[in-house]
Amino acid sequence: MSTAQLAWFKSSHSTDQGDSCVEVAATPATIHVRDSKDTTRPHLGLGPSAWAAFVSYAAAQAD
Repeated sequence: MSTAQLAWFKSSHSTDQGDSCVEVAATPATIHVRDSKDTTRPHLGLGPSAWAAFVSYAAAQAD
């Protein structure tokens, strides 16, 4: 699947004025993450368990 075919979305915590946002697109086997400021750059692909670990870590840091 090409990057253009993925359904990208931003976090509900992102704003139009933020300068450090990422976009995420999920497929059954991979969660894709890219910089929302420059979508032409390569994106990062994570497996479901790596994504779950990242989200858990990020949520703990936000507290």
